[in-house]
Amino acid sequence: MEWWWAWRWALVTLATIYLSPSHGDDGPTPVLEFISDTLINNVVADPHTGRLYVGAVNALYQLDSQLRVESRTETGPKRDNRLCTPPVTAACEEAVDTDNYNKLLLVHGAKDTLVVCGSVFRGICSLRNLSNIEQLLYFSDTKGEKSYVASAEESVSVVGVMSYFTSREGDNFTVFLVGKGYGSHDSTKLISTRILQDYGDWVVFDSIIEASAVQANPFVLRYLHDFRFAFKDNKFVYFLFSRTLGMQDTKNFTFISRMCEDDQSYYSYTELQLNCSATNKYNKAQVMIMSSQVCVFLCDILYTALVHASVTITVALFLFVGMYPLHSINKRLVEIIGACYSDNGIINGKSAKSIVTQYTCGAEFLPSPLASKAEFALATEPSLVRKGHVTSVSVAVETEHAVAFLGTATGEVLKVHLSAHPEVYGRAPGDVTGDRVNKNLLFDSSLQYLYITSEKKVPVQACHLKTDCHSCVSMKDPYCGWCVLEGRCTKKWECDRSTEDNTWLWSPNQQCVQIEAFSPPNLSCKKTQQVEISVPALPSLRPSDSLVCVFGTFRSQAVTMHDTQVICALPDPVDIPPTPDEQGRWSVTCMHKGLSHVVFRIISNDQSAASCPQFESPEPVLIPVGHRIPISFQGKNLDIYMVRSIMSLMKYTEEEVTQGQGSEFNFRGYEVMVLYNCSTGREDCSLCKHADAKYQCVWCAVTHTCVYRKLCPSPEPAQCPNPTITDIIPRFGPLNGRISVTIKGSNLGIKREDVKKITVAGVDCVHQEDRYSVSTRRVPPFDLPFDSNRGAVEVEVEGGRRGRSEVIFTYRDPKPRSIQPVKGPAAGGTVITIDGEDLDTATKDDVAVMVGDVPCQVLSFGSQITCMTGRYRGQKVPSELLTVTVKYGKNTTKDISAAYQYSDNPKIIEYNPKASFLWCVYCSLSKQHSSLSMLGIKFGNGQWKVGSVYYARKDEVPLAIIIPGVIVPMLLFIAISVYCYRRKSQQAEREYEKVKHQLENLEESVRDRCKKEFTDLMIEMGDHTSDLSEGRIPFLDYKTYTDRNFFLPSKDGANDVMITGKLKIPEGRRAIVAQALNQFSNLLNSKTFLINFIRTLESRPDFNARARGYFASLLTVALHGKLEYYTDIMRTLLLELMDEHVQNKNPKLMLRRSETVVERMLCNWMSICLYQFLRDTAGEPLYKLYKALKHQVEKGPVDAKMKKAKYTLNDTGLLGDDVEYSVLVSVLVHGEGPDVTPVKVLNCDTISQVSLLKNIPFSKHEVAFPPLSTEWRPGSTGQILSDLDLTSQKEGRWKRLNTLAHYNVRDNATLVLSRVLHTQQSFHQNQDSHEEKNALLEDDNTFHLVRPADEIDEVKSKRGSMKDKAMTKAITEIYLTRLLSVKGTLQQFVDDFFRSVLCSSAVVPPAVKYFFDFLDEQALRHDNVEEETLHIWKTNSLPLRFWVNILRNPHFIFDVHVTEVVDASLHVIAQTFMDACTKTEHKLSRESPSNKLLYAKEISTYKKMVDDYYKGIRQMVPVSDQDMNTHLAEVSRQHTDKLNTQVALHQLYQYASKYYDGIIQSLDDDPAAQSKQLTLRLQQIAAALEHKVTDL
Repeated sequence: MEWWWAWRWALVTLATIYLSPSHGDDGPTPVLEFISDTLINNVVADPHTGRLYVGAVNALYQLDSQLRVESRTETGPKRDNRLCTPPVTAACEEAVDTDNYNKLLLVHGAKDTLVVCGSVFRGICSLRNLSNIEQLLYFSDTKGEKSYVASAEESVSVVGVMSYFTSREGDNFTVFLVGKGYGSHDSTKLISTRILQDYGDWVVFDSIIEASAVQANPFVLRYLHDFRFAFKDNKFVYFLFSRTLGMQDTKNFTFISRMCEDDQSYYSYTELQLNCSATNKYNKAQVMIMSSQVCVFLCDILYTALVHASVTITVALFLFVGMYPLHSINKRLVEIIGACYSDNGIINGKSAKSIVTQYTCGAEFLPSPLASKAEFALATEPSLVRKGHVTSVSVAVETEHAVAFLGTATGEVLKVHLSAHPEVYGRAPGDVTGDRVNKNLLFDSSLQYLYITSEKKVPVQACHLKTDCHSCVSMKDPYCGWCVLEGRCTKKWECDRSTEDNTWLWSPNQQCVQIEAFSPPNLSCKKTQQVEISVPALPSLRPSDSLVCVFGTFRSQAVTMHDTQVICALPDPVDIPPTPDEQGRWSVTCMHKGLSHVVFRIISNDQSAASCPQFESPEPVLIPVGHRIPISFQGKNLDIYMVRSIMSLMKYTEEEVTQGQGSEFNFRGYEVMVLYNCSTGREDCSLCKHADAKYQCVWCAVTHTCVYRKLCPSPEPAQCPNPTITDIIPRFGPLNGRISVTIKGSNLGIKREDVKKITVAGVDCVHQEDRYSVSTRRVPPFDLPFDSNRGAVEVEVEGGRRGRSEVIFTYRDPKPRSIQPVKGPAAGGTVITIDGEDLDTATKDDVAVMVGDVPCQVLSFGSQITCMTGRYRGQKVPSELLTVTVKYGKNTTKDISAAYQYSDNPKIIEYNPKASFLWCVYCSLSKQHSSLSMLGIKFGNGQWKVGSVYYARKDEVPLAIIIPGVIVPMLLFIAISVYCYRRKSQQAEREYEKVKHQLENLEESVRDRCKKEFTDLMIEMGDHTSDLSEGRIPFLDYKTYTDRNFFLPSKDGANDVMITGKLKIPEGRRAIVAQALNQFSNLLNSKTFLINFIRTLESRPDFNARARGYFASLLTVALHGKLEYYTDIMRTLLLELMDEHVQNKNPKLMLRRSETVVERMLCNWMSICLYQFLRDTAGEPLYKLYKALKHQVEKGPVDAKMKKAKYTLNDTGLLGDDVEYSVLVSVLVHGEGPDVTPVKVLNCDTISQVSLLKNIPFSKHEVAFPPLSTEWRPGSTGQILSDLDLTSQKEGRWKRLNTLAHYNVRDNATLVLSRVLHTQQSFHQNQDSHEEKNALLEDDNTFHLVRPADEIDEVKSKRGSMKDKAMTKAITEIYLTRLLSVKGTLQQFVDDFFRSVLCSSAVVPPAVKYFFDFLDEQALRHDNVEEETLHIWKTNSLPLRFWVNILRNPHFIFDVHVTEVVDASLHVIAQTFMDACTKTEHKLSRESPSNKLLYAKEISTYKKMVDDYYKGIRQMVPVSDQDMNTHLAEVSRQHTDKLNTQVALHQLYQYASKYYDGIIQSLDDDPAAQSKQLTLRLQQIAAALEHKVTDL
């Protein structure tokens, strides 16, 4: 049994293989795990998001990179059974709850979709959202076999790979290729290409490439395939699989197959056997993995499904150094292809021919598929052999070292270094529990973690556990190395510029980076200097790189000298951090691009901070701007450095420092050193005096600025200048005052107490001290009192200094008078506008508006006040008229009484219009008194003047004259119209009732007659039915059937060379011609050539409709051996024809006639595909209809000359006279032999009519009995009977043909048919032969039963009248009731035939369903194709193109002779069939032809039958391309060898020869033809067949 049958549960474990360190955590990385309730089948990862998708039995999981469940969905169990065809319904009694095994998971990142394939429903797939797998994007179980992707059996392996496909139209879209083994209920496709979108004829998951040779012929069911792996490389797709040689031989052999990624037909498919050893001891591939440089697969020697513990596992390694990792495999494949193309299958070690490189992906004219024999297998010796069973493999390449991770059946994950001598260098840490590791062993998107599917968790060691250089490089792990510039143990690709010297250290021979020395070894912490560091193994740096030294928080740029020396600048003294107590060592960090780690240290010899050199107690501390002041400070611990001079760094300028007594030092200071500036922020005297005293700032009266005390040449004034007022806000106030006024100016005091008095227009104003601020331009607001004056503002400050404003303040009384609008909704939000006088008094902040008790928010303030109403809280709505109050400050209130009302909130009940034009143009014509008027156009907000319009003046007519003059004639006209209409209606109704009554009487009279006729017919048909039950329907063989359908309508008829098969070719040239024709056949198999061939011919004006039909028939025979290719050509041409008709706006005319090659090809294709259906289903009712019609016609008189009969369906073929006759039973004796045939004849039959043999296939007539004579033997003597002899009766210049009555032949007479021994022949051997007339009677006019009407009336017309002629002609209408009699008699047979071909519930030929689906898909592709047009397409393609043809010509399928009389009746039935298939309603009248009236009643029934047939076919399960190709391939196999294929090729070449120059030109203009050298190939054929001069 397979391993996983024993699993009860499974889990996915995330084992962290160290690829990037976890900073701050030196402990082992925890192993994360996810546990599934059911067996896990597949695991895939999204490389973009890092998500995992786990396909298990009956479940699908979506996990993040930490194995946390993001989404989950149930996929089973489902009601299913392998015997049930999806969709599975209650009709399938075998359906039970079935587990759904996940067979395939593929990530389609570009569309954010996940392809999920399960084992239920025949392996149908679905599409789910990558971001949320619970969202099902697509699933359909109604598409039939075309959507069966995976296998329904759990044991059958399925692999897949995403790819792309380019359509013939140039569209590029994503597909996926699937490889799978055989299941008992699976399709025979081993490799298929599946589409992921609807496109053209294809639906989602459809198999878009039909290559039966690759998918069917090489893979017969006795070979068992086990696909293990699929991958892509360099535009090729590879499949690895094992295969047994037969059902009994269970030994496995490993193969790798290759084909081009965008191969349209699998022409490039090639197989190569792989031997895991020279003796192929390890012969079955288990698992495989591909990386950029290595291809690894594991083989074992499994012969059965049982696994033993002692099995030796081989890791077969192909290691390739170079650009192409599969070089050896590809090289051998090229040798195979070259041998098959050019060297007769012999591999001789020589390089492949040019055709191999030219046609890398094969071609339609080259052999395919290709495979090598076992002796040419590619073998290699095992690189590593170990005991045990390896279940999974994953490979990575690190620093040019290949590393394989091998999962085993015992739960281990081995790490193998794939060097020249592979070795296991480590294992994943953890206990070996004996639990099997599953096949899914894969890396995450960052290659930092390895996902392991197992039954228990399997942790793996990581690089980041090593935190220093020495421990990292000592592991000897190809994954791990020390990244010098980053200071961590990493994978090489994670270390920046790891390829450069001394940057990433892996081998133990490499030295970790160390510092040898630095100079100077110590120095003062307050000295500015550089340090030189010696680093022998320093990594190489680029010019764009920067090396940074860090001292605490200080960073400085380092300079590299001589690759090993680093010069680093120390920080400025002010930036040196304080030294901790009792510590004198400071770390200096070397940084590279911001990645910090310590590489050296600068160490001082002192052991405490107190011993460091220091400068203390500077004097003075404050230094003003622009004044030089000596500075002194105290030094400490300076004696140990023997200092000669101390440099002070101030503003990048050094000054000499002198030493005073003891440790005192002095320097002069700097003029440009900016410490503080008195004038900054102190623009007036008040602010200057307000500055802190320690700055010694004074107001300099000379410069009018605030400066340092010693910089002012004059003494500081005792008081500041008088206050200055620059502005007053507002400038208007209410009479009652109590508003705030802001006074702006300068020198308005230093503090609030300095303001002593404020007057506005001479009135005192209260100072608001809490809002005072010292400023040169602003004084806080004041409360303004009441006064009626206007005047300036005065301010008095400390010291009696006063300031008066130039700006005048005015008192005035605001008067609000009205508001708009006067009402608004209770919800508020209404903007009201208040008008009045002097409303802009005070400021916006001083104004408040109330509507009743509801505040109104002030929006704008000025000459008008606008505010927004608030929400009305009152109970009564609408409210009373409310007073609107405007408040100015605290004392002034102004009311507007009864000004505003709150009303009900608006409610929208209806709105009109509900629609409008997008654009409107209004034309306005203004009428003027003058004759000229202005015409204007308004468009939206725009208005234009067009010009003037002239009004013609008319004479005024009195209204009293106009009204009667118009109304009276109008009323009179209406009255006359109503009268005429009623009279016509009554007359038509009477006529209708009359005709209806006549028809009912006629139908009643005919009904009784039909019953009798039908009874007689059924008795007669009983004999024929017994013949049919014995299989005596004379079906034509396939060749004769195709000859008659394809070539009988040709101009040569039965003598056509395609029917005779005789070509006149000299004996000496037959071999050359045969070889050339075979080459021409190969050329026709090139689609490029054939399409160009057809297009060239159809472009020639002399290539008429008859030639096109004949050419199409020749092409059908020539390509009969590859009908699937013929179908592809037909589809391509049909698509072009369809596009042409649709673009020309006449799609209904498509397929109406056979005027193009493709239309005739379609007719032939239907004839081929429906032949078996005719034999099995429709042939019997058609033959019965033909026999019944023939019997009904022949039971009454038939005029052999005029081809008219008493009983017929065609009114033009109705015998117009009542001919007397009687039925005779005669015995026909064939020659002198024993064959005796009793027949019923009429005594009015001619001798030729009697001589036609009964119940003998028509083709045997001339073979068995060439020209016959009829002899009547009434006794011992015989009498030769003939149509014309000397006893024939004469009527004027007319001579009547002899009948049995003429010879007085009686009932039960014996008639002997024998060969003609005399020279006198009968008038004609059969009733349709007009060539063999008696030479003696050529000048005589003959007739049989009646003479032509024109001849009868010839004498009368000379002396008669036109009335006589009309009466004579009308007499024939009396006999039209016979048509109804015959129609009623044959009705059942007509219905049976119609039902046999128009019943979708019975057997429908697959070709019909396939082609109708094709038309449906094309109708959807074109937007302007209506349902009626689609109906016409289907009607033109099948009923009118095939069934009508067969119905009119039964001899195309049966070995019968159709007389003209029977043919006329068949045309009536065929016309009825055509009328039933059309959507047009036929309106019948008295003038309608009798043939139309005959089946008028049944037409509606037949129309419904046609509609139901089309609908039923649309609802059927689709016929896949594979099914259709299989059917066509079987037809080709059965019948191709019976056809004259060589003759067809020869005749086709005649067209190529006739239009040779045009074809050559077309091929030269086609790049595809040039690449395939089609012109050269045609020239070679022409040279061989007719010695045509070419360019060779």
